[in-house]
Amino acid sequence: MKRFFSMYRVEQRMFFRTPDVILFCLAMPLVVFVAIAMIAGEKGAADSGLTYLQSAYVALSTVGICCCAFMSIPITVVELRSQGILRRMYCSPCSPARLLACDTLSSGVVAALSTLLLSVAAFVFFGCRLPGNALIYIAAWLLTLVSMFSIGLMVASLCRSTKSMNVATSLLYFPMLLFSGATIPAEVFPAGMRAVSGWLPLGVGIRLLKSVALGCYDNIVLPVAVLAAIATTCGAVAVKTFRWE
Repeated sequence: MKRFFSMYRVEQRMFFRTPDVILFCLAMPLVVFVAIAMIAGEKGAADSGLTYLQSAYVALSTVGICCCAFMSIPITVVELRSQGILRRMYCSPCSPARLLACDTLSSGVVAALSTLLLSVAAFVFFGCRLPGNALIYIAAWLLTLVSMFSIGLMVASLCRSTKSMNVATSLLYFPMLLFSGATIPAEVFPAGMRAVSGWLPLGVGIRLLKSVALGCYDNIVLPVAVLAAIATTCGAVAVKTFRWE
């Protein structure tokens, strides 16, 4: 356990030294939230039952998850494999599985920090309040994180080169970020586009979080089942197809 946390501290430091992490995971959600809060604020977000302030908080709390799941995890794993680092570590005392676990944990910490900073801005400075249960909301957020990370790990397992990984992550990251309602409020989408966004994997997570934020627990069974199925299926594929070299 001591070796694990020693490696984790190194991975976490390296993570925070990456400019993309600071820009896309930490800064961007705050900037977009402040802009939406100042423009729309307490106006009702269509027929969602939430204000634009509340809707923006819920949606932007998933941006850190999206960035880490579809960019950080696959890029790190595939680059380590292509450079032969995982192969050289395979028979060493420093297990590559430990390295991958540390990388995944550090990504989760960054995603949580992104949501924490957003929460401070929303609840302390803008007075945002959500009627739902906070503990259930955290559980729903964690389920969303696990399911999205499982997709990222599956991509990392299936992609054998950095070129294929770049294509796969781009096809996942940008549609998820732009069309799932994570950055642009889904309430402003046309009806057809809103229906599509609700069935993107990240869109399912956002829909679950908005239902929990409203305290409408009758509507969470299907999103929970979908996210659990994604986590189980993609996790199984990631384990089955993973290669050290």
